[in-house]
Amino acid sequence: MNKRVVITGLGVAAPNGVGIPGFESAIKEGSSGITFHEKLKELKFSCQIGGKPQISEEKIKEYFTPLQLRGLNSSGLIYGVIAGSDAWKDAGLEFSGEEEPDWDSGIIFGTGILGVEKFRESIHLIDEGKTRRLGSTSVIQTMASGISAYLGGILGCGNQVTTNSSACTTGTEALLQGFERIQTGKAKRMLVGSCGDDGPYVWGGFDAMRILPGKYNDDPEKASRPMSATAAGFVPGSGAGALVLEELDSALERGAEIYAEVLGGEVNSGGQRGGGSMTAANNKAVQRCIKAAIKNANIQASEIDTVNGHLTATGGDVAEISNWKDALQSGKENFPYINSLKSMTGHCLSASGSIECVASVLEIKHNFIFGNVNCEDPHPEILELINAERIPQQTLEQPVQILAKASFGFGDVNAVIIFKKY
Repeated sequence: MNKRVVITGLGVAAPNGVGIPGFESAIKEGSSGITFHEKLKELKFSCQIGGKPQISEEKIKEYFTPLQLRGLNSSGLIYGVIAGSDAWKDAGLEFSGEEEPDWDSGIIFGTGILGVEKFRESIHLIDEGKTRRLGSTSVIQTMASGISAYLGGILGCGNQVTTNSSACTTGTEALLQGFERIQTGKAKRMLVGSCGDDGPYVWGGFDAMRILPGKYNDDPEKASRPMSATAAGFVPGSGAGALVLEELDSALERGAEIYAEVLGGEVNSGGQRGGGSMTAANNKAVQRCIKAAIKNANIQASEIDTVNGHLTATGGDVAEISNWKDALQSGKENFPYINSLKSMTGHCLSASGSIECVASVLEIKHNFIFGNVNCEDPHPEILELINAERIPQQTLEQPVQILAKASFGFGDVNAVIIFKKY
């Protein structure tokens, strides 16, 4: 018999809030974390804005030892360690002792690319014949699994400790993988999440593709406009989100606070066929993913009252709404409320799914639906599909019973997860 899985801890390092209290306030208030970056202007980027978590050196010292701090130059790693450690503490869990790991706890923490600045620093030293100056942490800061390795050592987890990577679906996929491990009895709890680096060496490729907005450099907070008729491309972002998943019996036994229940989900791919490509989704695959997630969660489509979409402020937004409508078989009036966190954070790439899952769980726990900032002019093709009132511009204070969260990524890959109020 499958185990029930609940969420007992949250952590976040987002452009508009580091730590759960600040982040929750920001999404309720519609506060943006998108800012102008002088460095991008110097490098002649078309898009000179982005979302980057604001973390002081003093704050970083709270999470890393003096040895780890020596030569530390990986923004994604920093964000992931902060979010993951905070989630573990939020769940009321202790770090394992020195002699014995916690065999029942594991980690699946993803990333798209890690340690870009460290790579750049290392390449210069090697080219100059100064290899010995690389330091002892250069490898762990630049290997993709460095984030799960760091967190595994800090927390002392003895179950599966690994890193996944599936472009923008990474965080949502990690959550589903952790859910399945607990559901099948292979672990009692899993720390899941994802992180991503920031800066010109991560964002440059997207600027070269001309899919970032170039006309909002003087007004960064207005730039990210999911579902808007004036959307001009996605704003790049970064950060990390983390969640502690736990077997329900274990959570009840230790009296843990429960944020929400995970009912199930689905991952699939469109195979870059039937209209799908490296950068575009196969609409049939997206609809299949949504329908399978609903079936796996053992609910009816009509029970979903809120959707937290992928919705990046690109031409794909209309297609995504159409896919949801077809998969849910809903009318214009009874379509669920839908929102996109990217209006406040930008598109945090590999970190987006986990940060947005944290936001979704907060909505369920605290009975609100955050508003869609910068969507005062919904796209007319979207309004042909659903009523404008289903796209709230201001935060709605009301219960959320069942929420569907989706992430779609480069390579034509999809992930949908279903959360329920516990």
